[in-house]
Amino acid sequence: MRTTSASAEAGKLRRHLGVFDAVVIGLGSMIGAGIFAALAPAAGVAGSGLLLGLTLAAVVSYCNATSSARYPQSGGTYVYGRERLGEFWGYLAGWGFVVGKTASCAAMALTVGSYVWPGQAHAVAVATVVALTAVNYVGVQKSAWLTRGIVAVVLAVLATVVAACVSGGASDTSSWLDVGAGATFGGVLQAAGLLFFAFAGYARIATLGEEVRDPRRTIPRAIPTALGITLVVYAAVAVSVLAVLGTDRLAHTAAPLAEAVRAAGVPGLAPVVRGAAAVAALGSLLALILGVSRTTLAMARDRHLPHTLAAVHPRFQVPHRAELAVGALVAVLAATTDLRGAIGFSSFGVLVYYAIANASAWTLPPAEGGPARIVPIVGTAGCLALAFALPLASVLWGAAVIAAGAAAYGLRKALTRRA
Repeated sequence: MRTTSASAEAGKLRRHLGVFDAVVIGLGSMIGAGIFAALAPAAGVAGSGLLLGLTLAAVVSYCNATSSARYPQSGGTYVYGRERLGEFWGYLAGWGFVVGKTASCAAMALTVGSYVWPGQAHAVAVATVVALTAVNYVGVQKSAWLTRGIVAVVLAVLATVVAACVSGGASDTSSWLDVGAGATFGGVLQAAGLLFFAFAGYARIATLGEEVRDPRRTIPRAIPTALGITLVVYAAVAVSVLAVLGTDRLAHTAAPLAEAVRAAGVPGLAPVVRGAAAVAALGSLLALILGVSRTTLAMARDRHLPHTLAAVHPRFQVPHRAELAVGALVAVLAATTDLRGAIGFSSFGVLVYYAIANASAWTLPPAEGGPARIVPIVGTAGCLALAFALPLASVLWGAAVIAAGAAAYGLRKALTRRA
């Protein structure tokens, strides 16, 4: 009996994280490179509707957060969808998350490289992936401590940017105070889809379900807390930058926050902002690798991915093979691919993931802890609307990869039945 118990424990992950650490990991996933880069393209498609797009992205994110997984296991919506909707929908959620977030990992690594050493962006990106995979390999507790430091640095720099913009004064408030004037519905939707990329990180908390203490209490508290803090930060930064640059100038700058502090009369802050962008991308990449590896673990346990990836390290109590596999794939992508356009592809996959989370929440009555019925309805509709409002290339590639995953599932089931 003792041997059986020890064997069972060997396959489990250690519960290290409380509410504070879970919130920090969520913040590290959301307050990342997105806020340094997503404002400009969103302004380009929405114009004066940028703040409407930010609001819409926040509403969809809130519904997603409220509907997100409550099951105390690694895998997040992969497990949630499997338990509430059936094996296929759980698999599809996991597939969308893994492929979408793997692309995000490579994009974040390349972001670090472009800020730290533009001439050697790919080499720096690969080195960054190797280093953060090593950090995750030796234990999630160390990852939480590193993420805590990164979040503190980025929040401090963002607060400084807001203060500089406010003290520098607005250049032309008329273009953005007239919110929505001249903006199209499609432009606002596409901006919301792009800005959603900057929000999508609270699921990282749910995917760590086996590594938080008292998960049924911790996860529902940590997710909305992290999302609320992120929304306040993003709103303050967006309003401040818009006040200094205006929508037209914001839409045509590659580094909106650095340009904003220069326009506010504090050019000495621009290098600090660039450094913070690199640090923020590091924080996002750290949490992304963490989340993708846990979903890979859960899918490998159910043999939707190679079962060897389900191994848990006997000393560090982490899914070490899944982490090494994810790290190797991301390193190859970062070395060989320009993934600036992967934001749209990633958003499509993640929006599919959250649509399934909302559909799963619909099956959970309020008496059993489910959200109010309106929440999953708005969440599902919002996810689908934002997904198909993304650039056409992103929609086509995203739909093709999701369809390929569904076909692979069907083939595997057919072979299993035949065997």
